Amino acid sequence: MIVGIDAANLRSGGGVTHLKELLAAAEPANQGVQRVVVWGGKSTLDELPKTPWLEKAHHPWLDRGLPYRVLWQRRLLPRLASQVGCRVLFCPGGLAPTTFRPVVTMCQNLLPFERREMYRYGMSSQLVRLMLLRQAQAASFREADGVIFLTRYAQERVRREVREITGATAIIPHGVNQGFFCKPRPQRSVTRGSDGPSFRIVYVSIVNLYKHQWHVATAVARLRRDELPVELELVGPAYPPALRRLETSMLRLDPTGAFLRYRGFVPHDELPMVYKQADLGIFASSCENLPNILLESMAAGLPIACSNRGPMPEVLGEAGMYFDPEDPDDIVRALRELIASPELRAEKAQMAFERAQRYSWRRCADETFAFLARVANGARSRSVQGMRPAVTGAGVPERRSGG
Repeated sequence: MIVGIDAANLRSGGGVTHLKELLAAAEPANQGVQRVVVWGGKSTLDELPKTPWLEKAHHPWLDRGLPYRVLWQRRLLPRLASQVGCRVLFCPGGLAPTTFRPVVTMCQNLLPFERREMYRYGMSSQLVRLMLLRQAQAASFREADGVIFLTRYAQERVRREVREITGATAIIPHGVNQGFFCKPRPQRSVTRGSDGPSFRIVYVSIVNLYKHQWHVATAVARLRRDELPVELELVGPAYPPALRRLETSMLRLDPTGAFLRYRGFVPHDELPMVYKQADLGIFASSCENLPNILLESMAAGLPIACSNRGPMPEVLGEAGMYFDPEDPDDIVRALRELIASPELRAEKAQMAFERAQRYSWRRCADETFAFLARVANGARSRSVQGMRPAVTGAGVPERRSGG
């Protein structure tokens, strides 16, 4: 069996990381896949591993702007996939051509399907982009033969918004790179007015309107006023309007930069050291699909204060101390409870570290290629029997009744 992968819209960030890690961990022959063909831009293809079964296919349009990539996907990709004999086409970017079957897509960006979060952008080009993306991805999800979701929360949320998903579905979470795993460290006592080293809180994430870094900064400033020796390091790139709001808050709360610091973008392979230098991780997002940052914090053996929104409780379980990300008072409460008790921090960190073991790229790769094979075999069966399978979770296809 030959599997095609459309990486035309994977340019950077989590989408490229997912594809790179997926292919590095995969043994597709175990699912009856002898060859995988990936179409993408040169920079994306250069990131992918070199294996005998992987063919990297480049087209100059895929290094150009969005209109060229959309035109390539709609006009050329179906023909190219047919020419190489693809039994199924996987489009992890969320947008799929309508003239090739069977096709499997993936929901990686939940923001277009969270109306309240999307409208934080007001009347802006970003809002228009998200609304267009919502329409395009909803159409892909309705028409696809299979859709992969990363969490149960995301599946349920999208199903409420896109009511006509008739293809097979599976919940297959991403994994965590082994470089992030670090056993929890011993937890030290932190007392008011202590002259010892500061207690370092780290928040790794893009600065954006739904990440609420300014509320976290406010909470840390309040702990400082209570003479707790805490400091906050914010790490990640930024959406300019959100960065302006954060910088205004930081200047007001800590004009000398004594305990609030924004470090900016840090390369992904340097993030493990960022976690190792921290005492506690915090994650205050109100909109996520499967937050890789949260998984990395768990693997890094940190006690974690976490938003109670979206899929976060599903991912972190009882290993987190939860708060309302838009309520600085509630963030203060969660941080104070963790800081006050080394025993609680040690317990939560160990639970999070053990829970992170579930999220392996090998498992993700095995389940992804197994699902692709099921959809491909189901399409062949349907062509003979006129029936369509439904898959729940990553389980065995179920046959629907009806004519």
